[in-house]
Formats: sequence, C-alpha cells, structure tokens
Amino acid sequence: MKHSPRTSPLAVTLAVVLAGFNAPSLAAADAVATFAGGCFWSLEAAFDKLPGVRETTTGYTGGHDDAPTYERVTAGNTGHREAVQVRYDPDQLDYETLLIAYWHSINPVDHQGQFCDVGPSYTTAIYAHTPRQRRLAEESRTVLAQLKFRRELATEILDATRFYPAEAVHQDFARQRPAAYARYRRQCGTEAMLQQIWRR
Repeated sequence: MKHSPRTSPLAVTLAVVLAGFNAPSLAAADAVATFAGGCFWSLEAAFDKLPGVRETTTGYTGGHDDAPTYERVTAGNTGHREAVQVRYDPDQLDYETLLIAYWHSINPVDHQGQFCDVGPSYTTAIYAHTPRQRRLAEESRTVLAQLKFRRELATEILDATRFYPAEAVHQDFARQRPAAYARYRRQCGTEAMLQQIWRR
C-alpha cells in the first residue's frame, strides 16, 4: 500500500488497519472519490500532490439546491458543502491513501467549519461511492476517534449524491493563483493548526 508523503506513526497504524480488508483493487469505473473538508481550495491542493490523481474538481454536494453557486452555498442555506471530487488511477493510488491525505488536511473534531472558515458549507464529510469506500471511511474514523482524539469526530460519512462543479474561478485555485492561495493559508493559520493537530 502506498502512503502519503506525511507519514506519521498514526498514519502507518491507520494504513495497516485499512489494509486488513484485503479487498481487490477498485475497478477503473469506481476510481472516483468525494470529500468535503472546509475550503475546497485547500483540499484540492492536498489531493493534487498525490501521484495517481488524474483530476480534481471543486464543487458542491449534499444539499437540496439544484443550481448551487458559491454565494448561495457559503450563505449556508442550500444544505451543500464545499467539496472536492477526485478521479484517480487505481493502479497507482488506492482509496486508503486518499483517506490518509484527507484526514491530515482537516481538523476532524471541529463541528463549526474548518480553521478560519465557519458555517455549514465548511463542515467535513466523506461521501462514499461504493460499499467498500464506506467501510474503509468508517474504519478510519473509528481508528482516529479511539487512538488519537479519544472522542467522536465531527466528520460525517454519507453516501455520495449529485456533485455540482464550482465556478471556473474556483478550479485549480492553488495552481492558478499561488500567491493568493498562499496568502489565504497564511491569514487563516491553516498550516500552524494542522501541525498542532497532527504532530503526534
């Protein structure tokens, strides 16, 4: 099993537990995953670093508005979360590695949002596309809740629903506007908080 570049003892434990399923590799048709983890700019940038990721798309999912926009979603009235849909090559990258990268990109115990972004659209969730994804996501959440945080996590695990791509200005934001993205991360204090959460 491949591991994320940021490998901690907990990540190794998590990977070993997930590997215990011994399920066959995902078929090409199943090589899609969807995650909500606060600002979709940051989550997209985290997944883009992984070898085997073919495409990442920022967008909205989980709500009742059939024509979501950034303004309506962030206002908090649509039921949607900001999310990232990942298409990946299952011969190069497994879902377990995506899960490890996801957890290390968020604060799983924050019920209000993520870092400086507060509101229902910034809360965290894993949207499972297959029964195996759900099993792995639930197992990883249990491991983290029991071995690291010792309490229930805020992150929900839900069945994937329709995903709506975000506006063009929000796609590949970290790559298209690196200075603006770096300024956002700095002002939000994201790196410092992630280091504090995951340092042990």
